[in-house]
Amino acid sequence: MERILIIEDEVDIAELIGFNLTRHQYDVHMAHDGLEGIKAIVKVKPHLIILDVMLPKKDGFQILKEVRNNQSFKNTPVLMLTAKAQTEDTIRGLEQGVDDYMTKPFSPKELVLRVKAILKRTQISSSSTDTLKCQPFSFNIVTLQFFANDEHIELTSTEFKLMLFLCKHANVAKDRQTLLTEVWGYHGDVNSRTLDTHMKRLRQKLGSYATHLETVRGIGYKIVPTASSSDPS
Repeated sequence: MERILIIEDEVDIAELIGFNLTRHQYDVHMAHDGLEGIKAIVKVKPHLIILDVMLPKKDGFQILKEVRNNQSFKNTPVLMLTAKAQTEDTIRGLEQGVDDYMTKPFSPKELVLRVKAILKRTQISSSSTDTLKCQPFSFNIVTLQFFANDEHIELTSTEFKLMLFLCKHANVAKDRQTLLTEVWGYHGDVNSRTLDTHMKRLRQKLGSYATHLETVRGIGYKIVPTASSSDPS
């Protein structure tokens, strides 16, 4: 049973989320302030954190920073909750490594679908090998480690899957909707800044290797490997 930690100071909202997740057979835990949330992360070791921005004692961004800087939890996916008017919080969260976000008020049904999609995309498996290469990039599917010419680059689980998907389809432009469906699990006509923010963050992390991640005007994005290795193996 997958463990989900809800860090939300509004008890009614936390219990509403918890009720709906429990109905879908998730092991739900709760914390109602930032300090309690940090302690709960260490104790529960959740598979997913649902994190509110506005928390007493320690806000959501402080918690997110600690999670991403902790070797034990740096790959733990985070779904951030923000107030509808706080669009700057959404962008800031995505830039700091949030896997997804929802604005309040939200549909409990949609939240459950988002949770399922996040957990599904973090469970990356390999049919025949634990590694994949797409020069200059290589992936360890088991440890979720990513390398550029043997240089280890820290990626979140979502960033890892985004790069992995593009590298598996090297030299092929993938449109925005395909990426949102395959990586985030979004279906239908989705207009989301999530993809653009993740691409911006990826380019920052890739540094000089970002030239291999190309924007295809009017379509989407593609990975262009080095000429000596155009096919991932």
